Amino acid sequence: MGLMGQVLRRPEYKDAPRVFVIVDNGSDHRGQAAISRLRTAHPNAIMIHTPVHASWLNQVEIVFSIIQKKVLTPNDFPGPGTLSHTLLAFVHRYNLTARPFNWKFCADDLTALLRRIGQREQVPASQQADLPQVA
Repeated sequence: MGLMGQVLRRPEYKDAPRVFVIVDNGSDHRGQAAISRLRTAHPNAIMIHTPVHASWLNQVEIVFSIIQKKVLTPNDFPGPGTLSHTLLAFVHRYNLTARPFNWKFCADDLTALLRRIGQREQVPASQQADLPQVA
């Protein structure tokens, strides 16, 4: 919530009619309590969950996974300087050969998701708790 407060206080988000906050299903933001907590603190924020067991959809998680497997395991760096040097060298090397990830979420999927969100927003707040979560 602290990070969301920092982000959503910025004028471009504070003054926006809707701000989509895309999260995975981690324990910090899973379930109706998390959705309600965010919506109460920031009425224009709409929490969207990625599908369960689908972290491959999150491009940043793909990069973190590659770094974890190719750089950080095993975790035997003598100090932060060595870790920093190793990470920067890997990023330089990786950027020479990296190719785009094959993203399968298409415009039709986005249109359907936005339609479901729009329908939810038209339902009175008292009935929204009964609606299924958008995934």
